[in-house]
Amino acid sequence: MSSITSRTLLDTLCPMHLVLNKTGHLIHAGPSFIKILPRAEAIGRRFHDLFKLKRPQTDNSMRALLSLAGTKLHLKLRTGARTEMKAVLTPLHKGNCIGPAGGAVINLSFGISIVDAVRDYALTSADFAPTDLTVEMLYLIEAKSAAMSASRSLTTRLQGAKIAAEEQAFTDTLTGLKNRRAMDHVLARLMDQGTPFTVMNLDLDYFKAVNDAMGHAAGDYVLQKAAQIMVSHTRGEDMIIRTGGDEFVLIFPGLTKPERIEEIAASLIAELEEPIIYEGQSCQISGSIGAAISTDYCRTELSQLFEDADAALYAAKHAGRGCHRLHSSARGRRAPSS
Repeated sequence: MSSITSRTLLDTLCPMHLVLNKTGHLIHAGPSFIKILPRAEAIGRRFHDLFKLKRPQTDNSMRALLSLAGTKLHLKLRTGARTEMKAVLTPLHKGNCIGPAGGAVINLSFGISIVDAVRDYALTSADFAPTDLTVEMLYLIEAKSAAMSASRSLTTRLQGAKIAAEEQAFTDTLTGLKNRRAMDHVLARLMDQGTPFTVMNLDLDYFKAVNDAMGHAAGDYVLQKAAQIMVSHTRGEDMIIRTGGDEFVLIFPGLTKPERIEEIAASLIAELEEPIIYEGQSCQISGSIGAAISTDYCRTELSQLFEDADAALYAAKHAGRGCHRLHSSARGRRAPSS
C-alpha cells in the first residue's frame, strides 16, 4: 500500500492525526486538524513548537516523545485558541507505509474541551471519524440546545399568554378600562404599601335616556367616549374602573388635597356635559361624583371609605346631578358635605 493511500485511509479513520518525521517535524496532518491550524502554519513545524506537553512532562526531544508511546498525552496548542487536547502516539518503524522510520503518528482528540472546540473552529460531525463517540455527543449537545431553545420559546409564549389572559381578566371589554376584579388588586397593593389615595365614584347622568331612545349601540358609543374623557383627565398611575353599566370608580394614588380633587371632578363633569354626536344625533349626558380620601380611615375601614364615597355620590345626585361632593373628614358619624 502506498504512503498516499495509507494517509488517505488515516484521514478517514483518524481525521485529527499528525505524522512526524524522525526529527519531530510535522509532515502530514489530518483534514480536521488543518481546520484548527491551517496547513501553511502547521506543516514543517516541530511538534513541540505547535504543542505544549502538559502531562507527562519531558524534554523537547523526539527521543523523549517516542518514549511516551501508548501513554495518554495531555497537550495544549501554543497558538490560536490554545485548545487543550488529548493524544496517543504510535512510533513508525522501518517498512511502514505512512512515514519515515523513526517518526510517529499522533492521534488527537479534544476530550472534555470538545464543546469549546466545536464553537471555536466551527467543527461539524464530518470532522470526526464516523465511529467516534464525539459525533454522538455532538448530536446530544445539538439536541439539548434545540430542546432548550424550544423550551425557552414555549416559556416565553406561555408567559405572554398568561399576561394577556390576566390583562383580559382585569379589563372591561367595551371601554378598555379596568374592571372590578382589577380594583381589588390595586386597593390591596395601595394598602400594603401604605400609599394614601382618593376614591371617586362617578355615575353618568341621563345615560338610561340615551340608551332607551337611541338603542344600545348609541349607549355603547357614549360609554366609550365617556371612558376616553376620564382617561384624558387622569395620570398614568391612576386607575379607572367600570363597575357597572354607567358606574365608574376612579382611584388616585398619592392625591389627597381636597382642592385638587374638586378641581378634577369639576373638570370631568364639564367635559362630560359636552354633547356626544352619534350618527349625526346629539347624546346629552352629565356626571355625578362622590369622593372620599383614604387618610380619613384606618386600614380596617376600607369598606366604610367606599360607603362614604357612595353617600357623597348620592348627595350629589340629590343636589340636582351634574355636580360633585367630597365626603367630610370629620370623625364620628360622617355626613356628605353640601
